[in-house]
Amino acid sequence: MATKKQERAVEILHRLKKTYPKAKCSLDFTNAFELLIATMLSAQSTDVRVNIVTKSLFRKYPDPAAFAAASQVEMERDVKQTGFFRNKAKAVIAASKAIMEKHGGEVPRTMEELTALPGVGRKTANVVLSNAFRTPVGIVVDTHVARVSGRLGLTNNSDAEKIEDDLMKLIPQKEWTAFSHRLINHGRQICVARKPKCGECVLNDVCPSAEEPAE
Repeated sequence: MATKKQERAVEILHRLKKTYPKAKCSLDFTNAFELLIATMLSAQSTDVRVNIVTKSLFRKYPDPAAFAAASQVEMERDVKQTGFFRNKAKAVIAASKAIMEKHGGEVPRTMEELTALPGVGRKTANVVLSNAFRTPVGIVVDTHVARVSGRLGLTNNSDAEKIEDDLMKLIPQKEWTAFSHRLINHGRQICVARKPKCGECVLNDVCPSAEEPAE
């Protein structure tokens, strides 16, 4: 027997599916390596900004070998617009070197191997596994997913891995990738951080955080 929480999660899933039928990864990429780099650069930045940067970045450095051979100073200049550019430049070069040295130039396909790469955490690994390899082993939890799932009462946790664990128990595995994209879309468009647009929300009546409409 499904619990009340599971039933509500399924209802939320269906409504979001109807509202955002074409939701997908908003980072531009043509292969797993490009998605890995783009996701690493997206921390504390916007996907729109990252897509502008990677357009020229991937022309200049077309593969892991080119990234691995890049100079720190030049890479810092190339990724500067994404913010935290020193750390990001260091991380993408180091991850590319590890891919060349330990994985023969191919992006690894397991959570363990991906998170062993310098600068790659579970969220980044989940993005690559779900969107480039189509083999989700978890749910991508970014700031939008964390905020919206909390407001919807799908989790009481604030730690990303605990939130992910809670959502994995409620959402069928085949829906994990799309559900994350739909929550992100909803977080960007309706359930925004400062003042959520509860009056426009398709989940208003099933959301424990929904604001009462003004009389």
